[in-house]
Amino acid sequence: MDAQLTDRLIQIRRQIHTQPELGYEEENTSRLVQQELDRLGIDYISNVAGTGVIATLTRGQGPCVAIRADMDALPMQEETGLPFSSSVSGKMHACGHDIHTAMLIGAAALLKDMDFSGSIKFLFQPSEEGPANDPEKKSGARKFVEAGHLDDVQAALGLHVDPSLPVGQISYALGPALACTGFFTIEVRGKAAHAGASPQLGIDAVLIASQLVQSAQAIVSRQTPPMETAVLSFTKINGGVAPNVIADKVVLEGTIRALNLDIYNGVVTHLQQIIDGLQLIHQTEIIFDLYFTIPSVLNNKDVHRQLLGSLTDVFGEANTLEKVPLLAGEDFCYYSRKVPSMFYLLGAQDPASPDYYLHHPKVIFNEACIPFGSSILAKGAVALLEGFR
Repeated sequence: MDAQLTDRLIQIRRQIHTQPELGYEEENTSRLVQQELDRLGIDYISNVAGTGVIATLTRGQGPCVAIRADMDALPMQEETGLPFSSSVSGKMHACGHDIHTAMLIGAAALLKDMDFSGSIKFLFQPSEEGPANDPEKKSGARKFVEAGHLDDVQAALGLHVDPSLPVGQISYALGPALACTGFFTIEVRGKAAHAGASPQLGIDAVLIASQLVQSAQAIVSRQTPPMETAVLSFTKINGGVAPNVIADKVVLEGTIRALNLDIYNGVVTHLQQIIDGLQLIHQTEIIFDLYFTIPSVLNNKDVHRQLLGSLTDVFGEANTLEKVPLLAGEDFCYYSRKVPSMFYLLGAQDPASPDYYLHHPKVIFNEACIPFGSSILAKGAVALLEGFR
């Protein structure tokens, strides 16, 4: 990639970084994407799943493949101190989606001058981080798939920046590569009473919640096969009104992760059984809301094999690393369960800030990764078209 295009993509990335937008609110980002596609003369449709954009570049006859970028930011305050830090209070591109968007624009620019036969779809997707305020509780990838935008696609390719991996390296896992993921709330409904004079008249929501948390820890350690990978984490607890009042409500929040979908569903089932038992013992109501759940990303070995030449060309064989799966969630899972797909982690480590990972307010992504990302997306798309002819 030439220096002029690289500089342009860095400018685009910084513009998006300065103005982060949450899921299904990516109006300015979507508008910027459309402006860049207009400059390149690439046809697109907009307002897909609200703020999404899907562009298509076609040359002659042949198969269709898709390459994807997500556009949404996170609801957190940036603490990087960068000169182009977020100017929007409480919002930050702490997961690198601003870089993903810039890289996909770069891939489009490269593909304008490359020879291929077939069609390449550029999926600029909203709301990867979750359902945001969507009434259907669906993320952007799920909406893209359910609307039929991948019905004519033979394969899909995606990337995610990894601030723990040096620039110039790329990693992957085959099969289940990223975790089945669920976010939940559990509301324990008790009954208030005087905590000193008449605790027997109440139903102690704090006591019940603590029993629930303790009991749930046995799900992974004693009810999940030891060779399977699973996590159940309670990450938030809130309840009670005063030191002398039995709490009438406690709300727990947390996440469930597993690589195997059956194991994941088993964790959910066991958690519900514990809740049912505590409801019976304490004669009260406990509301379990698994409000967001996605399956694991499935990486296809045949698609990876077709991409090996491009990976070696861009990164070199020594810098293309097979690693163990990661228990992070990614709604690219919906693409990977619709069509054969590969999802890679792209090195984006900043030498001056190596200790912060995704979703941290101080995480810094090295912009030197952008040419690598754009190049593998472009070359990989062409390789997939050739492989599916």
